[in-house]
Amino acid sequence: MPSFFIDLNLDQVVDAITATKAEYDLKPFFYTQLHDIGTILYRHEVFRDLEDQRIADFIREFARRMVLNREHHAQIDKLHYLLQKQFWILDAVEIYCEALHELEQKLGSGNLKSKGLRSFLEYLRKYLASESFTALEAAVKGLKHDLAGIQYCMVIKDNSVQVRKAGTEEDYSSEVDETFRKFKDGAVKDYTVKYPDRPDMNHVEAKVLEFVSQLFPEIFARIDLFCTNISYIDPMIRDFDREIQFYIAYLEFIDIFRSNGLAFCYPQMSEDSREISDTEAFDLALANKYRNQLTSIVTNDFYLRDKERIIVVSGPNQGGKTTFARMFGQLHYLAGLGCPVPGKQAWLFLSDNLFTHFEKEEKIQDLRGKLEDDLIRINDILDRATSKSIIIINEILISTTLKDAVSLSKKIMGKLIQLDLLCVWVTFIEELSTFDEKTISMVSTIVPENPVQRTFKIVRMPANGLSFARAIAEKHHLTYESLKKRIGS
Repeated sequence: MPSFFIDLNLDQVVDAITATKAEYDLKPFFYTQLHDIGTILYRHEVFRDLEDQRIADFIREFARRMVLNREHHAQIDKLHYLLQKQFWILDAVEIYCEALHELEQKLGSGNLKSKGLRSFLEYLRKYLASESFTALEAAVKGLKHDLAGIQYCMVIKDNSVQVRKAGTEEDYSSEVDETFRKFKDGAVKDYTVKYPDRPDMNHVEAKVLEFVSQLFPEIFARIDLFCTNISYIDPMIRDFDREIQFYIAYLEFIDIFRSNGLAFCYPQMSEDSREISDTEAFDLALANKYRNQLTSIVTNDFYLRDKERIIVVSGPNQGGKTTFARMFGQLHYLAGLGCPVPGKQAWLFLSDNLFTHFEKEEKIQDLRGKLEDDLIRINDILDRATSKSIIIINEILISTTLKDAVSLSKKIMGKLIQLDLLCVWVTFIEELSTFDEKTISMVSTIVPENPVQRTFKIVRMPANGLSFARAIAEKHHLTYESLKKRIGS
């Protein structure tokens, strides 16, 4: 997992996306950012195909059959009798063959537009026509047919069971049925014995099957040969079965929010232009946390034009500044995976790396002080960052005096501007927003009639000069709310 995941709450997002797909081990797909526009557009096309509900349902049905195939193999490992294991293997192979034929037929009727799914369909058709697959399918069909044709008799007397080939014995089933037909008229109580439906055989059933195999040795010898060291699932099919779930899982996750009116879009991506924007964007982790109250989720817009590179976010505490910073990082990372992102329309930058510097609690076993830790961490980030990186900074240098914080912050800002990279910096030092032509100010707003009430809207406007005063007042319990509470008590 990338180191910045926890700061941006992307760990929570990925946990939620993959929660119902544990068997596919999808998290590595979310840990690997893409680094070329072509691959991102490739994924966009696949996502768009799968937004067609018919195509998505075709994939889900195929996945269901492949799950059934794996469940058969899991059950085989639990069975005790070889002959029964071999029959379950035949069943598993048959499920696999039928699943592929049905997938080919349905995808062929699906009007696929993405290069990815069209290429896979072409591969699937060639595979189904290959000598290896046709031989596999013919073998399993032949063996199942031969098994179905076996007839034998059991003579049960006292505590013994005799098994022999069927001879000229008469079939009394039609006569029995006719005799008892009159009892079927009207509603009658069902006296049919219900036998337990369990996968494993008991020792009597196993012995009967063993006797049957001795009566028909040729058929069972062919089954044994077929099942010995069988490996039949094509690697490309296995990879497709897993990888397509990356797309399905993400679409199923965001459908929750779409159905509640929140927008997602396919961002326009650039490897060169830093002119970025998004409208009606939101923090995906926060939306998931309040997924039952999505109408209360506040969306935000942002943009950078021309030489602008750094968004300095200030304003009152608990006003959504950190959420905005996380949102900015989430958007660019998810866009770098080729996924649809929150927002109605977005132009985003494909970075080579994403760095975060969020405030961390001091640990008693850490010999460094808080200020020293802040400086060492930001220095490490600046050493590794390039002009194509993105840095998210949230409330650093608050453990020192205002004078020192301003001085150190300006040195850090100078380095960021020199690197010409994209950055969001949440800070109480509002003069950073006018540091250079590359910096712009965004402010968390309040309800004018009630300054205590936050709107959680982050808007592009000059800093109002009150952020640090508010921070100091809160630190010393001198806010209006604190004073009122103390006076009242």
